[in-house]
Amino acid sequence: MTDASSSTGRSPASQTARRVAGGRRNPSVYGNEHTAPRWLRGAAGVSWRLLVVIAMVGLIFYATSRVQLLFVAVFLAFVFTAVLRPAVEYLARWVPRGLATAFALLGGIVFFLGLLTYVGYSIANQWADLTEQFSDGIGQITDFLTDGSLPFSITNEQIAEWISNGQKWVQEHAGDLAGQAAAGAGSVVEVFTALALAIFCTVFFLARGREMWTWFLNQLPSRVRESWKVAGGAGWYTFSGYTRGTVIIAVTDGILAFILLSVLRVPLSAPLAVLVFIGAFIPLIGAPLAMVIAMIVALAANGLLSAAIVGIGIALIGQFEGHILQPIVMGKQVSIHPVVIALAVTAGTLTAGILGAVISVPLVAVCWAVFSRLRTMDPPMEEEESDDDVEPIENVQEIDDDEVVKQP
Repeated sequence: MTDASSSTGRSPASQTARRVAGGRRNPSVYGNEHTAPRWLRGAAGVSWRLLVVIAMVGLIFYATSRVQLLFVAVFLAFVFTAVLRPAVEYLARWVPRGLATAFALLGGIVFFLGLLTYVGYSIANQWADLTEQFSDGIGQITDFLTDGSLPFSITNEQIAEWISNGQKWVQEHAGDLAGQAAAGAGSVVEVFTALALAIFCTVFFLARGREMWTWFLNQLPSRVRESWKVAGGAGWYTFSGYTRGTVIIAVTDGILAFILLSVLRVPLSAPLAVLVFIGAFIPLIGAPLAMVIAMIVALAANGLLSAAIVGIGIALIGQFEGHILQPIVMGKQVSIHPVVIALAVTAGTLTAGILGAVISVPLVAVCWAVFSRLRTMDPPMEEEESDDDVEPIENVQEIDDDEVVKQP
């Protein structure tokens, strides 16, 4: 008996335990808790870790909502820093860095104020003509609705009734509208506060950003400094590349839209071009909204043909941006699948409105860049290998927690 057990390499107790029905899941045999299947234990382990991560993300969102103005100010400061830093680095070759920061920041402020001045002058200069053209356009639209070749009929009485109902609604909700206007005035104060704080932070980020980052790393234990340095470098590289690329693309879109609207003699070409410029910062939804508004102005002022040409032209500008400008300007700094962008923009919009739509894509890009730099990847699998050796489940029988054999 001793020789037999020695030849098999197993003790008599272990052989007996293997023969006992259900012995491989008996805790008294293994000495550990194996009453649950392996897949269930693995799923449970992943689930509680995922719950902890979701709780942490929820806590971050809650804390951010409590100090939303501060978060917006710091985000804008990072945007201004990413845009102005190349100019500061260039000027710092000849002048002290503090002076280079002042020149770059003043240049950005002058450019922004000049743009607003030009837009305001264009609106004031063309407002009278636009009012007359808009009235004529509304008349054309009304004539088309009443006498056009539509599958349904709309009478002047129905249009007058709609206008009367609209006026009545405004009168009934005048108090609510006044309250919203007062809240908007408060929002204007918050906007200027956030801008002032953002500019204040930008000055220090541009002038002494490297010293601030070094100070932060020195507060960490030496064993984790390298990981934080790698993560911070990857995140800033992606964020700055995305921001500068978006600004370049937005300026290009605005210039092309201004040329198109000026050639078509659409009123308020400059303000509409600025609207296209702003829309470029909101992925997926910004450009279509700007296109619709420009088409409405062209329709009211110059008719249906002009509106159609404006819509086609701005759509072509969007195609030029997506297929030519973005690959050239951004390259591989920001590589996110369009499905991920759509989901991020939708989630950001549902969470924080327009602000969430603006910041969602850069935040996702930064998180993915940091994750990509810190993770350790196994050798990649080819597409042809992803569906090889797929067989029906009836041909597979589990005989042990760690062994799977195929039936003949």
